[in-house]
Order: sequence, then structure tokens, then C-alpha cells
Amino acid sequence: MSETEEVIKEFLVESCEGLDRIDADLIALEDDTAPGPRIANIFRTIHTIKGTSGFLAFPGVEAIAHAGENLLSRLRDGALLPNPEIIAALLAMADVLRGLLSNIETSGHEGNAEHEALLALLSRLANGEATASAAGDPAENLAQPAERRADFIELSAGVPEDPETVKEPLEEGRSPTLTDATIRVQVGLLDKLMNLVGELVLARNQILQFAAANDDATLLGATQRLNLLTTELQEGIMKTRMQPIGSIWNKFPRVVRELARACKKEVILEMVGKDTDLDRSIIEAIKDPLTHIVRNSIDHGIEKPAHRVEVGKRREGTLRLHAFHEGGKVNIEISDDGGGIDPVRVRAKAIERGVITAERAVRMSDRELINLIFLPGFSTAEAVSNVSGRGVGMDVVRTNIERIGGTVDLQSVPGAGATVRIKIPLTLAIIPALIVTAAGERYAIPQVSLVELVRLDGSESRGGIETIHGTSLLRLRGNLLPLVYLGELLGDGPHSGDQTEINVVVLQSDERRFGLVVDGIIDTEEIVVKPLGKELKRVTAFAGATIMGDGRVALILDVLGIAQSANVISESRDRALKTGTQIAQATEDHAEALLLFRTTDGRRMAIPLGMVARLEEISSEAIERAGTEEVVQYRGDILPLVRLSSALGGAADQDTKNGALQVIVYSQGGQRIGLVVGEILDIGEEAVRTREVRRGAAPVAIVQGRVTEFLDVGTLLASLKLNSVTMSTGEIN
Repeated sequence: MSETEEVIKEFLVESCEGLDRIDADLIALEDDTAPGPRIANIFRTIHTIKGTSGFLAFPGVEAIAHAGENLLSRLRDGALLPNPEIIAALLAMADVLRGLLSNIETSGHEGNAEHEALLALLSRLANGEATASAAGDPAENLAQPAERRADFIELSAGVPEDPETVKEPLEEGRSPTLTDATIRVQVGLLDKLMNLVGELVLARNQILQFAAANDDATLLGATQRLNLLTTELQEGIMKTRMQPIGSIWNKFPRVVRELARACKKEVILEMVGKDTDLDRSIIEAIKDPLTHIVRNSIDHGIEKPAHRVEVGKRREGTLRLHAFHEGGKVNIEISDDGGGIDPVRVRAKAIERGVITAERAVRMSDRELINLIFLPGFSTAEAVSNVSGRGVGMDVVRTNIERIGGTVDLQSVPGAGATVRIKIPLTLAIIPALIVTAAGERYAIPQVSLVELVRLDGSESRGGIETIHGTSLLRLRGNLLPLVYLGELLGDGPHSGDQTEINVVVLQSDERRFGLVVDGIIDTEEIVVKPLGKELKRVTAFAGATIMGDGRVALILDVLGIAQSANVISESRDRALKTGTQIAQATEDHAEALLLFRTTDGRRMAIPLGMVARLEEISSEAIERAGTEEVVQYRGDILPLVRLSSALGGAADQDTKNGALQVIVYSQGGQRIGLVVGEILDIGEEAVRTREVRRGAAPVAIVQGRVTEFLDVGTLLASLKLNSVTMSTGEIN
């Protein structure tokens, strides 16, 4: 549907709703002793219909609404008093307008009917002329539109003996109109429904936990059905809360126009992806940050026309807004083709204002310097204007975006423009989270901040962690990762250095990765976010709370707050990282995130991480058979299993002594299978170049210094020809 069609659809829905209100108000007007407010309401509705119809080029609707508006204006001013004649004429006006709107909906145009009699009647009444005659009231006749009179004649011509057959003509051939297919619901009701669904999800989690501890097959089946229904209901309610980002972008053309005129600049605004949907709460949270970025782009970024011509650009600058879904998040890009940000100038301003020392400024990269504009109180503007330059704004932009689990990144090329990239979650009400333990308590970590999980056993737990400048660092794939001990941060005392097992949750905040050391990792599940009370608002380590399946409360960790509390990005930690090894940044476009594993017969292999839905450990006792294939009940669905060593022509897989199978849940193109492997080795992101050792063999590459085979799952599935009945197509929660 085009943008114009969307506007017309909205106009038709709102106008029909307004006409229904007008009918009720006009009927009530006859007995109203104080008609002023009611007349004013009718006038505003007709005025809106007239204005919008003129904009959309519907002259028939505009003419009739204009004539009705003139009459209503006289009533509103007190020059006329409502009487049956006037009310009948206004009801006729509403009916004719409703007929014209129906024509527009079905055919796209108003039709060819003439309405001079109604226009003349409304005009005479507005001038105070009476029209009633002995033959009857013409207005009453006009109030019966042609469609309504035809229905009356057809039904009255011959009444059948069986009253039930009267229903047939009324029900045949009536397609639902826009007003029938659309209803308006108060936001408060949607919020209440969302809260109720949240409570239902909590109850579902409790029942799932209870059912898992019982062997009752009937209870298990009912629980799985409840799980599916709850998920569908949750998705449906979430969709009702979704709004297109265009609802806040629609005001930007005027903002850009007025700012450009105030700054004496010429700006063209481009908006791509206005239909990208977001939760209503997210829409409200990003409204002000987006407005501030747009204002900065015009005031600081785009040059004045004369200067642009001098440097070989066209007079008009371009400001582009682009929104799209990617990786379960919403990406918003605000870019301009202005002068960009000069890192040399930023360095000078930062030193002048004491934001950084001259020694540190020399060591900073251009990207690090540019991102200094997100610091509180920092501005490169030469003078304060009524638009910007006070050093207040970009720090608030980052804070507000990160508060809702998003990230902000700024890239700029001097002389060519700048781009602000924002990544935000789709919703905040119900989120997937990783449940961990520390100091005997459970905590939830939002998955939007989760990068990977690392477990160190035995000698790895003792030798893998280094201490530089008093900072604990984990050497992970040749890079140093700063560590934060959750128990110590929350006041459980200093950590012990003699652990035989260490669990590290690798998180990302403010473009910096760090490892959160926890006592244990339980599982991932959907949690309902509950806000903290005002007494805990100042505790920056927590973003909210949730109720677990056993009814106990678990606190939700604020990744940004933890990073700030632990000084993850403090100067001492930066110095520690520079003394050791700098954290690598994957800058090549062809770098790919890989899951590395070993088959049971010892082959080292890799699969793109984007194809991996989950990593599971499944008991061999849970395996069942469907024909000749091995399957397992998995998250309310059937998951077929493929023993990878056997499927690749190697030695037959042998179950481990403890009966646990390492399974990679592969998900692609709506299909899902479980690949049984020997051992999960690592997750890495590398730029690799594969080659064939021999025709027909799996391609190989050097990954982390080792020769590694790349698994082509698509070819494998085609060769196995799995029974389509057992192919799992459910979504991973």
C-alpha cells in the first residue's frame, strides 16, 4: 500500500467515525438545553473532513462539508437556534457524505451524483430561510439516501412467510467496510492487556516448571498446549502495540523546514522505512533523541548554500532517515552530506575544555575522538544559538537510547557528512533473558547485550586470567577482555582466586565488551519486565525485576549500569588493555561469526553462527524414533536428530558415558534439526578464505591457526532426505 493510499484509508476511517458521532450528537441536540458544546464538537468534525478532503482532492465531499460548516458556524455563533428543520438537513448532509465516502472506498472516486438540492437547502437554512411545506419536509426526504430507500422498497415489496428468510438479502454480498474492519482502542486498555499477558506468561512459566518435575503425560500435553496458546496470544497483543516509526517522522518535514530557514540553509529530507514497526513504549522513548539528532545535523552538519557551491556540492543539503529491521532489532540511520566532524578540531576542543589530557589525545584514534561528542558538556560549536551549542544533548541522546537497551554509534568523514546509527529492541515489555546465579541469588541479563558464553575449567580457570594494573583480564582468542565479578560488585566480598570452574558472560556496552563472571548459568527464558520502586531507582546495576517460575523475584541487570559501576571503560582499564593486547575490532566486511566444534570421530569443523539457533545438551534417554529417524521432544515440538559423524561417512557416533549428547540446533529457512557433535570448541569472528582440497569434499580454511572443515548443512540435509513430517518448523523462543 502506497503512502497516499494509507492516508486515504485513515481519512475514510476517521471521517466515518466522526459522522457516526455527528448522528448521535444531532439526535441529542433536539432536547439539549445547552447546545453550545455539542454544536462545537459537530463543527470541529465537519471542519476536519472539509480540510482533509480538500487536501486529498475530493471536491464533492469538500463542497458539502463546506456548506454544512457554514450552517454550523451560524449555530455556533448563536445567530440561529437548532430546530427540527436544521437538524434534519444536517442529518441528510451526514448521510450524503457517508455515501460519498463509501464510493471512494469501493471505487476510488466520489461518483457522478449531483447534490445541488442539498447544497441549496443548507445555504437557505444558513441564511435563516424556512423551507418546510405542507407536502412534508424536504430535509426529511433528503435524509434518506438512495441506498437506504432502495433497501426499504425491496424488503417491503413482498414479505415472505418465514421470517428467517428475511436475513438472507441483508447478509448476501456485503463486504466489510474499513470502519467494520477497524476499531479504535484506548492506549490505557492496551497497556492493561499487555500487563495481563505478562502475568499470564509468568503463570505459564510456573506451570512449565511444575510440569517438568512430573511424569504425568496428560499434564505435560496440556502444558505444551498452554505454552503454544500463550505464545500466540502474546504475539497478537504485541502486534496491537506496534506503531510505524512514521508516526514520529511525520513531524520532521516541518521541523527541517523551519530549522533550515532559521539557519539560512537549504535542506532536502528523505525518509525511507516509515512503515518499520516499533512498540509504542519504544516510540515514546526515541522521539526526543531523534529530534535532537535531526536538529544537530541541520545546525552543525549541513553547510550554507554558498559554501556548498564553493566546495563543489549542490546548494541543497540532504538529510536522510532510514529505518529497517535486522537481527531482531530496529536499526535507524540519520545521515547527512554535510561537512562531517573533523577529529583534529574535536581533539583541540577536548583538550581546551579539559575533557582529556593532551597525552591521551595523541593516543586516541579518529573514531574515539569523534565519539567524544557524546560526553556531557562537550560541544564543538563556536557560539551558542537557540538551536544548539550549549553542550547539552548528545550525552542525553546516548543515555536515553542505552536505557532502553539500544546502542548509538557515530561515523563521519570530514567534508563528506556524518551518520548516526541507532540499534534498539522491538519491545521492552517481555524480553528474552539469560538467567544466571551469583552469591546464591538469580539474576536476569537481557539478551540484547549478550555476545557469548565462556567456561573455563581446570588449568584454564587459573592460567587464563591475568592481572594488569590491578584489573582482571581474560585472554580470549588472543585478545584481553576486562572482567567484572558480579558477586563482588553486588557486595558479596572479594572473589576467590582458586576456583576450579569459571563462567564468563561476555557482554557489550557502549561499544566495549567485558566479561561478567557469575557462579552459574541456568537457561534462557522470556521474562516480564517489572519496574523497580522509587527506593531502588538510584541503584544503577539493576534495570528492573521479574518473577520466576517458582514465584520468586529475580532482579534484571542493567548492563550499562554495571559497566559504569565497575569502571569498565575507566582510564585505568584502558591503560591495562593497551599494556597487554588491544581488543580486536572486526573491520573487514567479509569477516564471519563462526561456531567451531569437533565431531565424535575427531574432525574439526565450523558452521556460520547465524544458522545456529541454540546449543543444547540432551539426554540419550530422551531420544525416540519416528520410522527410521531419531527425534526428541523439544520445546513443544519434534526435533529430528542427525548424528554428524555417521552422516558424513565417518565412524558411528557413540553416546557419552553420562548419556548426554552435545547438540547444535540448526535453524534455516523455516526448518530446524539437531546436529549431534562430539564437543563445542569455541565461537569466533574471523575473515576466512575457504578452498577445496579435493572435488566433492568439504571446503577447508585456517581458523585460529588450525585447519577447519566448513559444514554445508543444506547439502547434508538434501543427501539425508529427512522425512518432512519430522522436520521441525517451530520458532526458537
